Amino acid sequence: MNTASDHLVLATGQALSVLTALLGIGSWVVAHGHLLILGGMAVWGACAYLVHRLALRATAERMALQLRPARHFDPGIEEIFRRGVQLARASTSVPWWAPRCTKAVRIRLHADGSSPLTYRIEGPAGAQRLLSITPFGPDVTVTKAVPFTAAPRKHVVRAEFILRGKPTAPLRDVPLSPDPLQPLVDAVADLRASLGDLAEVCLDIQRAPKWALRARRMELMAAARRSERREAQRAARWLRHDASRVEDSFAWQVQQVLGAKSSGGGRRLVMPPVPRRVDPAEALGKLAEDDSLVRVQLLVYCASNIEGRAEARLRQLQAAFDVFGASSRWAMRGWWLGPWRLGADRWPNRRGFDQRWQRGLCRPPRANWVRLEELTGLLKPPTVHCRLPLFASDLPTFVFGDPRLVLQGIYRAPDGRERLVATYAEETLFEVGIGKAGGGKTERALAQAIGWAHAGGGLMFVDPHRDSWPRAAPFLAHDHLLDRIALIDLNASGPAPRVSSWNPLGMDRGQAAHEVVEAITDAFASVLGWDDASAPRAITILTAALSVLVACNEAACRAGRPEDQATIFQVRPLLTERVFRAATLSAAGSLLDDDSRSWWQTVFPALPADAFAVLLNPLARLAANPVSHAFLGQAVGVYSARAAMDHRMILWLCPGSMGPTGRLLTALLARDLLRAVRSRRDTPEGQRVPYRAYFDELITLTGAAPETIAEMFEDFRKYKVFVHGMSQMLGRLPTPVRLSLVQNASTLATTAGATTAIAAVTAEWGDSPGPERIAALDRFEHYATLTVHGRRVGPVSLRGPHLDAVYAAHARPHRVSALERAALAQACALPLTTMTARAAAQQARVSAFLTARISNTTRTTSKGYE
Repeated sequence: MNTASDHLVLATGQALSVLTALLGIGSWVVAHGHLLILGGMAVWGACAYLVHRLALRATAERMALQLRPARHFDPGIEEIFRRGVQLARASTSVPWWAPRCTKAVRIRLHADGSSPLTYRIEGPAGAQRLLSITPFGPDVTVTKAVPFTAAPRKHVVRAEFILRGKPTAPLRDVPLSPDPLQPLVDAVADLRASLGDLAEVCLDIQRAPKWALRARRMELMAAARRSERREAQRAARWLRHDASRVEDSFAWQVQQVLGAKSSGGGRRLVMPPVPRRVDPAEALGKLAEDDSLVRVQLLVYCASNIEGRAEARLRQLQAAFDVFGASSRWAMRGWWLGPWRLGADRWPNRRGFDQRWQRGLCRPPRANWVRLEELTGLLKPPTVHCRLPLFASDLPTFVFGDPRLVLQGIYRAPDGRERLVATYAEETLFEVGIGKAGGGKTERALAQAIGWAHAGGGLMFVDPHRDSWPRAAPFLAHDHLLDRIALIDLNASGPAPRVSSWNPLGMDRGQAAHEVVEAITDAFASVLGWDDASAPRAITILTAALSVLVACNEAACRAGRPEDQATIFQVRPLLTERVFRAATLSAAGSLLDDDSRSWWQTVFPALPADAFAVLLNPLARLAANPVSHAFLGQAVGVYSARAAMDHRMILWLCPGSMGPTGRLLTALLARDLLRAVRSRRDTPEGQRVPYRAYFDELITLTGAAPETIAEMFEDFRKYKVFVHGMSQMLGRLPTPVRLSLVQNASTLATTAGATTAIAAVTAEWGDSPGPERIAALDRFEHYATLTVHGRRVGPVSLRGPHLDAVYAAHARPHRVSALERAALAQACALPLTTMTARAAAQQARVSAFLTARISNTTRTTSKGYE
């Protein structure tokens, strides 16, 4: 017993000693607690400073890659998911000592009013090699990005977004079509660079540490169990409450009295519900699996030099993020205190926000756990399903009088603002406008031509029916243009028509003889359907006849008598009149090569008389028409396509009706234009003057010279001559012309029309937009694809420029009469009767010149013998 007592006393003494020691420690802590607090704060501060310094060191070198998607970029879910896995892996490409906050990759969406949306990837320098090659392949171009530089804005707002709602629920599964980025693009579509507008969205992705995920799961499981217990307790209370109400009821009391006599009665037994077992998959939701689970930080920065615009932009972006919301949604972090929001813009959060923004640090809120599948809309650049607005950097604004720009139409921005847009003249090589009659394609071409003329450029507007001239005249009637405008009208309209002149065989401007012969022969062959298989003799006869007449004209020019040159109408007497033929061959002399002289001496006499009919018939039709006879029957022509190009002339050419005679005349003009343009090879490329040719009613023109116009669309670019063609239907154009147009078009535009006619154009755009959409366009509205900075822009919806609206300030209707007089004078147009009489007398002048040349040659030869 004594031993037991001793042990009890000893144990009691030890317990009292321990209790005394604990009380002493507690007293010391109470007396010196401030030292512990200060020490703890010092340790915490030292650790925070160390982490800060390590973070600064780790983020001192960061890389930035800019992603530029192709127009047809259309990735699949698997490609986007692989990109997300790549980004998550790249977030750990930092040294081992780097703090957790630096282990992140940032997706930066930047918009400042100069471009729709710039998509960048920023992260540790060690991640550049990994992120430079994307799963998107060649559809996305990855380049090293330069830092954004901008002046400070006066008004700035910041916001951080946090996931609200059910913490385990995923965000809404947003489809890829339309593009999930479309709401963000629309939110920044009306940014104005001139006002200093800026909007940036940064999404930081960080791989979740295992311990943090386990802790979050434990927290969610504990919360789920507490919720189940609360539900069980609530159900038990309601069950007891219901049982008590039943026992207190009159019916229950009567039942108990009656039942007590038979069975003895008793109280009702109530069994409380048991809490059900918590299912981890149901309780954890998207956090149940480790795969593709990341933590994210979503920051938004808006700025402007105008008060209120930054705040409005933030609200638009907030609405854009609502698209991703379901049971879980993005919401701005902070609280509202009356009209003030206590968030990232206020102390003490502002400094931390700026540090994370500038350094790329990632400190996501506890709730921001997402799976990569929830971020598919943000893990890729805008796709083909995204409708991007056009800014000045994409499509320049037209400035009247600027020779670098070609007007294209009126673009309406998403915010309703309208501006005249243009393409660069050096890139607008070939242009095609399609659409129904009266849809506005000719009006648009006239607006282009007038703007180009006022900017000092030269142009040729070919309009068979002359309707465009009175429409354009009021806007061209300016004094500085009068000396550059010439009107060649072959429609012979009015009571006293005036006609200009052109000699296709003329050699007074230094033309190459073989090129002149080839151009005329090809024109006849094109209109009449000749080729080496069906009409070899006709081609040979015409070539031989033209060679002789061109040689005579060259001799006349050398003799200083260009007014005695032969015209195309001298082909008939050359073939049918023996005396004239002998004189012509004799006068040509040494200017003809041996093969040509041999042909006339040996082959021509053996030809039957009817061999010339296929050639003489079209020439007779030309001679029978007074307009074509007057225009082509002059020895020295005023019209010269080469001179018009070199001197920046504004030439309005109206070939007239498209009967057999009109088609032949148009073919001659078209082939001569092709020859004149190709002759510019004698001028160094840097000295060639840019020139524009507008062809209205391409269906009519190509009926006369399909191959020639096709060659224009293929060759003219080399010689700085740019073609603009207009037609009601692409399908009615000859196949060579249609193929050349579509293949080489820098601008392809269409107005409303029949769906079958429009389908040929929309097929080139992948039927986006479809023909049914374009068919419903209003007048003067059209879709167009343009070329700017070497890339295709559009199809974009434009409203065609109406002359009375766009050039209202430049209209001079009271000067139209003076303009027409000056234009006809510049073309040396004389009354039709005068020109017809001169053409009729030209045969006698040519014969007289040939006779005189033969006499002079004979006299010179006789003196040589003496």
